[in-house]
Amino acid sequence: MKRYVILISGRGSNMESLLDAGLPGTCAAVISNRPDAAGLAGAATRGILTAVIDHRDFAAREEFDAALAAEIERHAPDLVLLAGFMRILGDAFVRRFEGRTLNIHPSLLPAFPGVRTHAQALAAGVRLHGCSVHFVTPALDGGPIVAQAAVPVQADDDEASLARRVLAEEHLLYPRVARWFLEGRLQLVDGRARLAGEVPVAGALHAPRVG
Repeated sequence: MKRYVILISGRGSNMESLLDAGLPGTCAAVISNRPDAAGLAGAATRGILTAVIDHRDFAAREEFDAALAAEIERHAPDLVLLAGFMRILGDAFVRRFEGRTLNIHPSLLPAFPGVRTHAQALAAGVRLHGCSVHFVTPALDGGPIVAQAAVPVQADDDEASLARRVLAEEHLLYPRVARWFLEGRLQLVDGRARLAGEVPVAGALHAPRVG
């Protein structure tokens, strides 16, 4: 059975959706860069090993990356899932886990990389917003897109209301993509996300739930 680790920085709602999904693999650990991350307690109550690599304990990002990589490698994962992990990872770290690290981002990439994506979407006046799952590469939020989910932007939306609807889609999309990888169906091939026996799925879009 394949093994995966989840990296978090906060409440861990995407972590919970992954753990609730019955993925075909074992969650070997939940790791955070913040000792006060609420998701750590949630993981511990499920009997999952947790660890903290506090970025504030390191003078340089490279030192933090090395310590984080060492902790991840200790669990021998086939897959690393970033689930609200709010640290930019350096090139050496990314290359070390290239092809086996996924991230969920709250926008329809390549639109609105970085932070405050819902505010960016509202300011831009877009009609559709959503989330993307992508392979992690050195380019910030710029790795090959595996799949996306869209939600309509409503006339009375503010950041909070839009964020809630996008988060509901994140909780559906991320476990779906993680399952593809753990089943051996999803790979990073020549810089493209590919599903076994299918054409590249970069940019694939599915509709939001109805009702």
